[in-house]
Amino acid sequence: MTCQNYKNLMMGYLDNELEDEQRRAFEDHLASCRQCQAELDDFKNLKKITDDIALAEPEDKLWDMYWSGIYNRIERSTGWILSSLATILLLIYGGFRAIEELVKDPTVDIILKTGLLVLIAGLAILLVSVLRERLYFRKKDRYKDVRR
Repeated sequence: MTCQNYKNLMMGYLDNELEDEQRRAFEDHLASCRQCQAELDDFKNLKKITDDIALAEPEDKLWDMYWSGIYNRIERSTGWILSSLATILLLIYGGFRAIEELVKDPTVDIILKTGLLVLIAGLAILLVSVLRERLYFRKKDRYKDVRR
């Protein structure tokens, strides 16, 4: 085996995760390779430093600020969602009422009425197509569980 193969075993050796045969082969290699010995010593020092690190517990004030920020974001998100839904509903209702008035109005040309109905049908087909595609790919999305 080459030095690179043994370097791949260094962390396993330090964590006592190697099988007996791998450990013996690694120790035999260390006896004859100064470069791997030096790198292992560096890893040992690094492991010692990282093992000695103690994580500081955040203060209660920090946790209070964190939770208050979460509640503010939830409130704002809920407000935006409700406002958006209300706006969409009102626009749809107003749009249907306007279209109904145009279709019922005898002074409006038949070409305008036909064009408007064809436009609405096309938009409805596009909407259904996009929704169907999103639902289909939502089930097959490889990255849906990836946190950004």
